Amino acid sequence: MLGLLLRVLPFWVREPLLIVVGAVFGARITYLAVHDQDRVAAVIGAVFLVFTAIRVRLVVRALRARRNPVPAASADGAPTDAVARAWAQAQLAAPAPAPGPAPAGAGLPPGPVTAGKEPNPWGQAVAAVAVFAAIAAAVWLGPDVLPADNDTSTSRAASCSDTEDEELPAVYGKAPRPVTGAELCEALNRPDLARLLGTPTEIATSASGNSNTAALTDGKVAQPEAEVRFDTYTVNLSATYNELSTAQYVNLLKIAGTEGEKDLRTLTVLGRPALLSSDPTMKIEISLGDEGSSGPVQQGPLARTLSVALDSKDRGGSYDITVWSESGALPDDGVLLGIAEKILPTIPLRSVR
Repeated sequence: MLGLLLRVLPFWVREPLLIVVGAVFGARITYLAVHDQDRVAAVIGAVFLVFTAIRVRLVVRALRARRNPVPAASADGAPTDAVARAWAQAQLAAPAPAPGPAPAGAGLPPGPVTAGKEPNPWGQAVAAVAVFAAIAAAVWLGPDVLPADNDTSTSRAASCSDTEDEELPAVYGKAPRPVTGAELCEALNRPDLARLLGTPTEIATSASGNSNTAALTDGKVAQPEAEVRFDTYTVNLSATYNELSTAQYVNLLKIAGTEGEKDLRTLTVLGRPALLSSDPTMKIEISLGDEGSSGPVQQGPLARTLSVALDSKDRGGSYDITVWSESGALPDDGVLLGIAEKILPTIPLRSVR
Protein backbone atom coordinates (compact mmCIF):
# COMPACT_ATOMS: atom_id res chain seq x y z
CA MET A 1 0.00 0.00 0.00
CA LEU A 2 2.83 2.41 0.88
CA GLY A 3 4.71 1.59 -2.32
CA LEU A 4 1.61 2.22 -4.44
CA LEU A 5 1.00 5.53 -2.67
CA LEU A 6 4.57 6.71 -3.30
CA ARG A 7 4.31 5.82 -7.00
CA VAL A 8 1.06 7.76 -7.39
CA LEU A 9 2.25 10.89 -5.59
CA PRO A 10 3.72 13.66 -7.80
CA PHE A 11 7.48 14.21 -7.76
CA TRP A 12 7.29 17.45 -5.76
CA VAL A 13 5.13 15.78 -3.09
CA ARG A 14 6.86 12.42 -2.91
CA GLU A 15 10.45 13.60 -2.63
CA PRO A 16 10.03 16.22 0.15
CA LEU A 17 7.97 13.69 2.07
CA LEU A 18 10.70 11.06 1.77
CA ILE A 19 13.32 13.63 2.82
CA VAL A 20 11.39 14.61 5.96
CA VAL A 21 10.71 10.99 6.95
CA GLY A 22 14.30 9.91 6.31
CA ALA A 23 15.77 12.88 8.17
CA VAL A 24 13.54 12.43 11.24
CA PHE A 25 14.00 8.66 11.52
CA GLY A 26 17.70 8.80 10.65
CA ALA A 27 18.48 11.48 13.24
CA ARG A 28 16.43 9.74 15.94
CA ILE A 29 17.89 6.28 15.36
CA THR A 30 21.42 7.68 15.20
CA TYR A 31 20.91 9.52 18.50
CA LEU A 32 19.64 6.36 20.20
CA ALA A 33 22.54 4.37 18.75
CA VAL A 34 25.08 6.82 20.18
CA HIS A 35 23.28 6.95 23.53
CA ASP A 36 22.97 3.14 23.86
CA GLN A 37 26.20 2.33 21.97
CA ASP A 38 24.30 0.02 19.63
CA ARG A 39 26.18 -0.70 16.40
CA VAL A 40 23.21 -2.24 14.61
CA ALA A 41 21.09 0.85 15.28
CA ALA A 42 23.98 3.04 14.10
CA VAL A 43 24.08 1.20 10.76
CA ILE A 44 20.30 1.56 10.35
CA GLY A 45 20.48 5.28 11.14
CA ALA A 46 23.32 5.74 8.64
CA VAL A 47 21.22 4.01 5.95
CA PHE A 48 18.34 6.42 6.59
CA LEU A 49 20.66 9.45 6.42
CA VAL A 50 22.33 8.26 3.19
CA PHE A 51 18.91 7.63 1.65
CA THR A 52 17.87 11.17 2.68
CA ALA A 53 21.04 12.68 1.19
CA ILE A 54 20.34 10.95 -2.14
CA ARG A 55 16.78 12.31 -2.24
CA VAL A 56 18.04 15.82 -1.39
CA ARG A 57 20.54 15.66 -4.26
CA LEU A 58 17.81 14.52 -6.64
CA VAL A 59 15.52 17.43 -5.63
CA VAL A 60 18.37 19.96 -5.99
CA ARG A 61 19.13 18.73 -9.53
CA ALA A 62 15.45 18.93 -10.44
CA LEU A 63 15.23 22.50 -9.15
CA ARG A 64 18.28 23.51 -11.20
CA ALA A 65 16.75 21.91 -14.28
CA ARG A 66 13.54 23.92 -13.82
CA ARG A 67 15.51 27.17 -13.56
CA ASN A 68 17.54 26.35 -16.72
CA PRO A 69 15.08 24.47 -18.97
CA VAL A 70 16.37 22.32 -21.85
CA PRO A 71 14.50 20.72 -24.75
CA ALA A 72 12.97 17.65 -23.17
CA ALA A 73 12.40 16.26 -19.76
CA SER A 74 12.31 12.85 -18.24
CA ALA A 75 9.25 11.35 -16.66
CA ASP A 76 10.14 12.84 -13.26
CA GLY A 77 10.61 16.36 -14.66
CA ALA A 78 14.42 16.16 -15.02
CA PRO A 79 15.87 16.65 -18.56
CA THR A 80 17.69 13.80 -20.28
CA ASP A 81 21.26 14.42 -21.49
CA ALA A 82 20.79 12.39 -24.71
CA VAL A 83 17.89 14.54 -25.93
CA ALA A 84 19.73 17.75 -25.05
CA ARG A 85 22.83 16.72 -27.06
CA ALA A 86 20.69 15.70 -30.06
CA TRP A 87 18.90 19.02 -30.08
CA ALA A 88 22.20 20.97 -29.89
CA GLN A 89 23.69 19.01 -32.84
CA ALA A 90 20.55 19.62 -34.90
CA GLN A 91 20.82 23.36 -34.35
CA LEU A 92 24.47 23.42 -35.49
CA ALA A 93 23.77 21.38 -38.64
CA ALA A 94 20.71 23.38 -39.76
CA PRO A 95 21.29 26.13 -42.45
CA ALA A 96 21.08 29.73 -41.46
CA PRO A 97 17.50 31.04 -41.84
CA ALA A 98 16.74 33.67 -44.48
CA PRO A 99 16.18 37.19 -43.28
CA GLY A 100 12.60 38.01 -42.57
CA PRO A 101 10.05 37.58 -39.88
CA ALA A 102 10.56 34.43 -37.86
CA PRO A 103 7.83 31.87 -38.27
CA ALA A 104 5.72 31.00 -35.29
CA GLY A 105 7.42 28.43 -33.13
CA ALA A 106 10.90 29.02 -34.64
CA GLY A 107 13.79 28.36 -32.31
CA LEU A 108 11.72 26.11 -30.11
CA PRO A 109 13.19 22.71 -29.41
CA PRO A 110 11.43 19.67 -30.77
CA GLY A 111 9.27 17.78 -28.40
CA PRO A 112 5.77 17.73 -27.01
CA VAL A 113 4.30 21.05 -26.07
CA THR A 114 2.70 21.15 -22.65
CA ALA A 115 -0.32 23.37 -22.31
CA GLY A 116 -1.19 25.17 -19.14
CA LYS A 117 0.79 26.30 -16.14
CA GLU A 118 2.81 23.71 -14.22
CA PRO A 119 2.20 23.28 -10.48
CA ASN A 120 4.38 25.28 -8.08
CA PRO A 121 7.03 22.90 -6.67
CA TRP A 122 7.33 24.89 -3.42
CA GLY A 123 3.60 24.66 -2.83
CA GLN A 124 3.68 20.93 -3.40
CA ALA A 125 6.64 20.57 -1.03
CA VAL A 126 4.83 22.53 1.72
CA ALA A 127 1.73 20.39 1.20
CA ALA A 128 3.83 17.21 1.52
CA VAL A 129 5.34 18.39 4.81
CA ALA A 130 1.87 19.28 6.09
CA VAL A 131 0.62 15.79 5.19
CA PHE A 132 3.55 14.22 7.02
CA ALA A 133 2.89 16.43 10.08
CA ALA A 134 -0.75 15.31 10.11
CA ILE A 135 0.27 11.65 9.91
CA ALA A 136 2.84 12.11 12.70
CA ALA A 137 0.24 13.84 14.90
CA ALA A 138 -2.21 10.99 14.32
CA VAL A 139 0.40 8.40 15.29
CA TRP A 140 1.47 10.44 18.32
CA LEU A 141 -2.05 11.06 19.65
CA GLY A 142 -3.47 7.70 18.61
CA PRO A 143 -2.71 5.81 21.86
CA ASP A 144 -4.41 8.56 23.89
CA VAL A 145 -7.52 8.70 21.70
CA LEU A 146 -8.01 5.05 20.75
CA PRO A 147 -9.01 2.48 23.40
CA ALA A 148 -6.18 0.43 24.86
CA ASP A 149 -5.66 -3.05 23.49
CA ASN A 150 -5.89 -5.69 26.19
CA ASP A 151 -2.98 -7.81 25.08
CA THR A 152 -2.57 -10.72 27.47
CA SER A 153 0.93 -11.43 26.14
CA THR A 154 2.30 -8.15 27.61
CA SER A 155 4.60 -8.65 30.59
CA ARG A 156 2.93 -7.64 33.82
CA ALA A 157 4.29 -7.09 37.31
CA ALA A 158 3.75 -9.89 39.81
CA SER A 159 0.80 -9.52 42.15
CA CYS A 160 0.75 -10.35 45.83
CA SER A 161 -0.11 -13.93 46.70
CA ASP A 162 -3.69 -14.48 47.79
CA THR A 163 -3.58 -15.05 51.55
CA GLU A 164 -7.11 -13.94 52.48
CA ASP A 165 -8.19 -17.50 53.31
CA GLU A 166 -5.15 -18.03 55.53
CA GLU A 167 -5.95 -18.37 59.21
CA LEU A 168 -4.15 -15.66 61.17
CA PRO A 169 -2.44 -16.32 64.50
CA ALA A 170 -4.40 -15.24 67.57
CA VAL A 171 -2.11 -12.25 68.21
CA TYR A 172 -3.41 -10.59 65.01
CA GLY A 173 -6.86 -10.35 66.57
CA LYS A 174 -5.74 -8.31 69.57
CA ALA A 175 -5.93 -4.54 69.86
CA PRO A 176 -4.19 -2.62 68.51
CA ARG A 177 -4.40 -5.05 65.61
CA PRO A 178 -1.04 -5.57 63.82
CA VAL A 179 -0.90 -5.25 60.05
CA THR A 180 -0.93 -8.51 58.10
CA GLY A 181 1.54 -9.80 55.57
CA ALA A 182 -1.02 -9.19 52.81
CA GLU A 183 -1.31 -5.52 53.81
CA LEU A 184 2.47 -5.13 53.86
CA CYS A 185 2.70 -6.75 50.42
CA GLU A 186 0.13 -4.34 48.98
CA ALA A 187 2.08 -1.41 50.42
CA LEU A 188 5.46 -2.68 49.18
CA ASN A 189 4.46 -3.86 45.72
CA ARG A 190 4.10 -0.33 44.32
CA PRO A 191 4.17 0.40 40.56
CA ASP A 192 7.10 2.77 41.13
CA LEU A 193 9.17 0.45 43.35
CA ALA A 194 11.57 -0.41 40.52
CA ARG A 195 12.11 3.28 39.82
CA LEU A 196 12.77 3.92 43.52
CA LEU A 197 15.40 1.17 43.40
CA GLY A 198 17.12 2.84 40.45
CA THR A 199 16.11 0.09 37.96
CA PRO A 200 13.01 1.60 36.30
CA THR A 201 12.86 -0.88 33.40
CA GLU A 202 12.62 -3.98 35.61
CA ILE A 203 9.36 -5.76 36.41
CA ALA A 204 8.67 -7.59 39.67
CA THR A 205 9.06 -11.34 39.21
CA SER A 206 7.38 -12.34 42.49
CA ALA A 207 5.55 -10.73 45.39
CA SER A 208 4.40 -12.41 48.59
CA GLY A 209 3.43 -11.73 52.18
CA ASN A 210 2.94 -13.80 55.32
CA SER A 211 1.62 -13.16 58.80
CA ASN A 212 4.18 -14.77 61.08
CA THR A 213 5.06 -14.38 64.73
CA ALA A 214 8.51 -13.65 66.13
CA ALA A 215 10.68 -16.63 67.10
CA LEU A 216 10.91 -17.66 70.77
CA THR A 217 7.83 -15.61 71.71
CA ASP A 218 5.28 -18.45 71.83
CA GLY A 219 3.21 -16.68 69.22
CA LYS A 220 2.72 -13.57 71.36
CA VAL A 221 4.62 -11.09 69.14
CA ALA A 222 3.38 -10.43 65.62
CA GLN A 223 6.04 -10.20 62.92
CA PRO A 224 4.42 -9.97 59.46
CA GLU A 225 6.59 -9.54 56.38
CA ALA A 226 6.38 -9.08 52.61
CA GLU A 227 8.91 -9.57 49.83
CA VAL A 228 9.13 -8.36 46.24
CA ARG A 229 11.79 -9.73 43.88
CA PHE A 230 13.32 -8.11 40.80
CA ASP A 231 16.11 -9.34 38.53
CA THR A 232 18.58 -7.02 40.28
CA TYR A 233 17.33 -6.46 43.82
CA THR A 234 15.09 -8.14 46.39
CA VAL A 235 13.17 -5.96 48.84
CA ASN A 236 11.81 -7.23 52.16
CA LEU A 237 9.44 -5.27 54.41
CA SER A 238 8.66 -6.53 57.91
CA ALA A 239 7.04 -5.20 61.07
CA THR A 240 7.96 -6.30 64.60
CA TYR A 241 5.52 -5.51 67.41
CA ASN A 242 7.79 -6.03 70.41
CA GLU A 243 8.71 -3.60 73.20
CA LEU A 244 12.32 -3.08 72.08
CA SER A 245 12.82 0.54 71.05
CA THR A 246 15.28 1.71 68.39
CA ALA A 247 17.41 3.48 71.04
CA GLN A 248 17.60 0.29 73.13
CA TYR A 249 18.59 -1.75 70.08
CA VAL A 250 21.43 0.68 69.27
CA ASN A 251 22.69 0.46 72.85
CA LEU A 252 22.67 -3.34 72.71
CA LEU A 253 24.76 -3.30 69.53
CA LYS A 254 27.24 -0.91 71.12
CA ILE A 255 27.54 -3.09 74.21
CA ALA A 256 28.13 -6.14 72.03
CA GLY A 257 30.78 -4.19 70.10
CA THR A 258 29.24 -4.95 66.71
CA GLU A 259 28.39 -1.39 65.66
CA GLY A 260 31.49 -1.31 63.41
CA GLU A 261 30.68 -4.64 61.79
CA LYS A 262 27.09 -3.61 61.07
CA ASP A 263 28.04 -0.16 59.72
CA LEU A 264 25.45 1.57 61.89
CA ARG A 265 23.99 4.98 61.09
CA THR A 266 21.30 6.61 63.23
CA LEU A 267 18.92 9.13 61.68
CA THR A 268 15.32 10.34 61.68
CA VAL A 269 12.78 9.24 59.07
CA LEU A 270 9.28 10.75 58.91
CA GLY A 271 9.81 12.18 62.39
CA ARG A 272 10.66 8.76 63.86
CA PRO A 273 14.00 7.40 65.15
CA ALA A 274 15.62 5.15 62.57
CA LEU A 275 18.72 3.03 62.12
CA LEU A 276 20.67 1.85 59.07
CA SER A 277 22.64 -1.38 59.46
CA SER A 278 24.24 -4.13 57.37
CA ASP A 279 24.04 -7.88 57.86
CA PRO A 280 24.91 -10.86 55.63
CA THR A 281 22.04 -12.95 54.35
CA MET A 282 21.92 -16.69 55.03
CA LYS A 283 22.65 -19.21 52.28
CA ILE A 284 21.25 -22.73 52.64
CA GLU A 285 21.93 -25.51 50.12
CA ILE A 286 19.37 -28.32 49.97
CA SER A 287 19.89 -31.39 47.78
CA LEU A 288 16.83 -33.02 46.23
CA GLY A 289 18.67 -36.23 45.41
CA ASP A 290 18.04 -39.72 46.76
CA GLU A 291 20.03 -39.11 49.91
CA GLY A 292 18.37 -35.78 50.57
CA SER A 293 21.51 -34.29 52.05
CA SER A 294 22.05 -30.58 52.50
CA GLY A 295 25.10 -28.44 52.95
CA PRO A 296 25.97 -26.30 55.94
CA VAL A 297 24.43 -22.86 56.41
CA GLN A 298 26.68 -20.20 54.87
CA GLN A 299 26.76 -16.45 54.70
CA GLY A 300 25.12 -15.00 51.61
CA PRO A 301 25.38 -11.54 50.04
CA LEU A 302 25.38 -8.49 52.30
CA ALA A 303 22.00 -6.84 52.94
CA ARG A 304 21.28 -3.25 53.98
CA THR A 305 18.41 -2.64 56.42
CA LEU A 306 16.58 0.53 57.43
CA SER A 307 14.73 0.11 60.75
CA VAL A 308 12.15 2.80 61.54
CA ALA A 309 10.29 3.03 64.86
CA LEU A 310 6.55 2.34 64.75
CA ASP A 311 5.83 5.81 66.18
CA SER A 312 7.62 9.08 66.84
CA LYS A 313 7.85 8.38 70.61
CA ASP A 314 9.85 5.17 69.98
CA ARG A 315 7.77 3.12 72.44
CA GLY A 316 8.82 -0.18 70.88
CA GLY A 317 8.67 -2.13 67.64
CA SER A 318 9.85 -1.17 64.16
CA TYR A 319 9.35 -1.44 60.45
CA ASP A 320 12.37 -2.96 58.69
CA ILE A 321 13.10 -2.42 54.99
CA THR A 322 15.89 -4.70 53.72
CA VAL A 323 17.45 -4.70 50.25
CA TRP A 324 19.99 -7.15 48.82
CA SER A 325 21.09 -8.65 45.50
CA GLU A 326 22.60 -11.94 44.39
CA SER A 327 25.68 -10.12 43.09
CA GLY A 328 26.29 -8.49 46.46
CA ALA A 329 25.82 -4.95 45.08
CA LEU A 330 23.78 -2.61 47.27
CA PRO A 331 21.99 0.63 46.42
CA ASP A 332 22.83 3.87 48.20
CA ASP A 333 21.29 4.55 51.59
CA GLY A 334 19.24 7.27 49.92
CA VAL A 335 17.35 4.55 48.03
CA LEU A 336 16.16 2.94 51.29
CA LEU A 337 15.17 6.36 52.63
CA GLY A 338 13.18 7.10 49.47
CA ILE A 339 11.36 3.73 49.72
CA ALA A 340 10.54 4.32 53.40
CA GLU A 341 9.18 7.80 52.75
CA LYS A 342 6.85 6.42 50.08
CA ILE A 343 5.75 3.16 51.73
CA LEU A 344 5.49 3.80 55.48
CA PRO A 345 2.79 6.52 55.21
CA THR A 346 0.56 3.99 53.43
CA ILE A 347 0.76 1.54 56.38
CA PRO A 348 -1.70 2.14 59.26
CA LEU A 349 0.11 3.71 62.23
CA ARG A 350 -0.07 1.15 65.06
CA SER A 351 2.13 0.86 68.09
CA VAL A 352 2.53 -1.92 70.65
CA ARG A 353 1.02 0.16 73.49
